[in-house]
Amino acid sequence: MAQPNLRGDRSALQRTMNAILTEARAKGLREVGSSAQGVTAPGTHLLPDRIAELVFDVPTRRRLDDLVLPPSVREHVGEFLYEYMHSSLLRQHSLEPRHTALLVGPPGNGKTSLAEVIATELSLPLLSVRYDAVVDSFLGETANRLRKLIDYASLNPCILFFDEFDAVGKERGDVQETGEIKRVVSSLLTQLDRLPSHSIVVCATNHPELLDRAVWRRFELKLELPLPGPIELSKWFENFEKSLGAPIGISASDFVDCMTGESMSEVEAFTLDIRRKLVLSKGALTPEMAIHEVLSRWQKRLTRQELDTNGRKLSARKTPTRTSAQKTSKSKKKAVLPEQDLLSGSE
Repeated sequence: MAQPNLRGDRSALQRTMNAILTEARAKGLREVGSSAQGVTAPGTHLLPDRIAELVFDVPTRRRLDDLVLPPSVREHVGEFLYEYMHSSLLRQHSLEPRHTALLVGPPGNGKTSLAEVIATELSLPLLSVRYDAVVDSFLGETANRLRKLIDYASLNPCILFFDEFDAVGKERGDVQETGEIKRVVSSLLTQLDRLPSHSIVVCATNHPELLDRAVWRRFELKLELPLPGPIELSKWFENFEKSLGAPIGISASDFVDCMTGESMSEVEAFTLDIRRKLVLSKGALTPEMAIHEVLSRWQKRLTRQELDTNGRKLSARKTPTRTSAQKTSKSKKKAVLPEQDLLSGSE
């Protein structure tokens, strides 16, 4: 019989055995699901009523290759997925895979999409927590509902996604916060500590500075998703042009100039506008015609001149033209992404 490294640690052995049994159960369910493809709609899982009212069952379609991410972020996500996929090997050596992740960054840069990718790659349901259903003004009720979620995740492998996590993970030392919020944070920390590693918690926030200091150390993976830089925008443009199968009339450098400073969701919205126009034109427009029609409308929003605090107009964004689009430039400036971990040192 295999003995744990720490003799007498029966609780650790019990957690490992429960994780192995749950993993085997999840594997069997995934095999059944794959043999019945097309029967159940994506994102539809049979949830108990007590859980269904606390979460949104989010459909999962995106894969890791669908996202354009900074190289360092992609590497960390790949390692995170690899650990979970080889959790049995880790447990043979009395190790557990990482299963808590914190995603921070400006709105619209892929935090929710990355949570979806993790769920898709690991074939796990993505359950987005509903704060309106979880947080209650009655003393202790919020803690009971959080306990229900963790109890469910302990027996059913899934991904619990806390979007806008600063709403429930706020600093307890803030004198402006109510006592109930402080109790929510304390309860949440306790519940996270007892969640087994076969379920994953992914939290996302636009305001990491508001999080309680004790919350930080609960996350084994901390990732920052910044605004897309020149490398990411060029890669997105390359994929987009390839998907259309025809020249689109502007160069990658023009696209980068146009989209620099925009979030990835804005970049995606821009390319989706072009696709819609092409489909609705029923062949009357070429990709080049469609992109210039969308650009003319898009530029009215992108080049709106703003005023600084002194009332002076700020410079407008560069507008790509047909003439400059036809010039090919072999000397592209290589963008230098920030290598410094902006999250380091946070406790």
